[in-house]
Amino acid sequence: MNESNIRSAERRAEELGRYIVENKATVRTAAAATGVSKSTVHKEVNQRLKEIDYRLYLQVRQVLDINKSERHIRGGIATREKYRKIAEEHIGEKKH
Repeated sequence: MNESNIRSAERRAEELGRYIVENKATVRTAAAATGVSKSTVHKEVNQRLKEIDYRLYLQVRQVLDINKSERHIRGGIATREKYRKIAEEHIGEKKH
């Protein structure tokens, strides 16, 4: 990597880190918001950010650890919502 690419990657790592901390974002939402892959988010915040801004890295880890511990809850909510919509559509079909 040349020097400008390294700086660009470092800047991206810091931006991703700040975004995650400020928005309590998941890796998925950070990736979608910044236009990079989830793999890139992981690499930037777990490897590069750790080397360039350890304090921010620790804040990011805290947010991501909380998100990871809560993901089964979000999954359950999403599943419940999915089946609620299916039931509403089914009821709507019966009325016609």
